[in-house]
Amino acid sequence: MSSNPVAVTVASLMPRAKEELTELVAFKSVADFGQFAREESEGAARWIAAALTAEGFQDVALLDTPDGTQSVYGYLPGPEGAKTVLLYAHYDVQPPLDEAGWTTPPFELTERDGRWYGRGAADCKGGVIMHLLALRALKADGGVPVNVKVIVEGSEEQGTGGLERYAEEHPDLLTADTVVIGDAGNFRAGLPTVTTTLRGMTLVRVRIDTLEGNLHSGQFGGAAPDALAALVRVLDSLRAEDGSTTVDGLNGDSAWQGIQYEDEQFRKDAKVLDGVELIGSGTVADRIWARPAVTVLGIDCPPVVGATPSVQASARALVSLRVPPGVDAAQATELLRAHIESHTPWGARVTTEQIGQGQAFRADPASPAYQAMADAMAVAYPGQEMQYAGQGGSIPLCNTLAALYPKAEILLIGLSEPEAQIHAVNESVSPDELERLSVAEALFLRNYAGGAA
Repeated sequence: MSSNPVAVTVASLMPRAKEELTELVAFKSVADFGQFAREESEGAARWIAAALTAEGFQDVALLDTPDGTQSVYGYLPGPEGAKTVLLYAHYDVQPPLDEAGWTTPPFELTERDGRWYGRGAADCKGGVIMHLLALRALKADGGVPVNVKVIVEGSEEQGTGGLERYAEEHPDLLTADTVVIGDAGNFRAGLPTVTTTLRGMTLVRVRIDTLEGNLHSGQFGGAAPDALAALVRVLDSLRAEDGSTTVDGLNGDSAWQGIQYEDEQFRKDAKVLDGVELIGSGTVADRIWARPAVTVLGIDCPPVVGATPSVQASARALVSLRVPPGVDAAQATELLRAHIESHTPWGARVTTEQIGQGQAFRADPASPAYQAMADAMAVAYPGQEMQYAGQGGSIPLCNTLAALYPKAEILLIGLSEPEAQIHAVNESVSPDELERLSVAEALFLRNYAGGAA
């Protein structure tokens, strides 16, 4: 790291950052209150509210959003006439999945091989700490030169839209000249990156029924229509022979024009097993940033252990469809539902239910805020030029903010580089990335305000 005063301050604050991230990771803040206690999420929200209050934020509040979760808001006034920047992160996390697969407990931040492991360490409790580090560094070096609003969401991972609806109902709350979304990540560790596109998504639950009840497969199998087999046929119809997504009426041949993702690097990042082929056509960047992608998230069917010799009467699946910018998520939902219904075999009864949806997002990298960030990244990552990349995931709030505040510039940065393994077991954050991105964010705020880096 350079001898820049902001960088020196951030480096000195890293031990405190680790302690705070340890405290925040300890909250099991999964916003699925059927699996995890509501108190865990509310405890994390109170922790963040207390941290903002300690930093001099005004109007700190726990916002009760329509989906039954809480988002945390605070306002830090800057000099008179200063621009306003909204900093976003989320404190809710994905479930730990198979806790036995974790090398160390998922809700205990643990240092190993130069990384800090724990659920939410990168996605996105680390983003909360990044914002705090940036603001503390500026306060120690002359003050924060802009008005700062912070919003930390409590249900981003669940996709239930609580904060989006709250923002729509209170449109003045999050007004800003620029929004920094701290929920993305560098293309790879050490390469400063701003995400300029996000794929949208839809979730559809599928149910197929063929019989009044399960039947003995020896007595009826071969003629009785098997609902599970029908579901398998339907799900298979969503992919071409090479694995490309094929939803009738949905374009699947767009190309990505920015930074490219080499096949071998992707295989390494995705931990693809030796001898297993990548799916789809075109470049990897085309496939994960510019084209639709269907994923079967779950299937209700008998487990292998304890299964009986039965023809299944009913079967269900949860299907996710990611869609690139330029594709309307609502239209994609209807195309997906129509495809499933038209490809259901044997006259089986099929029902589809949409349970989640978010639009894709495209930023304007030619805006002044991007230049301010590029200059900041050049200091935080000496010798590296800021790159523009896409992200296959969805952050529905981006579109809500873009619609509410069409003149605001939106930038996406964050700690979720490939080694972080967000949403998987053994999620981790690189403390070097946390340090450098905190420096970059602090310098961005100064640059954006019109001062020198």
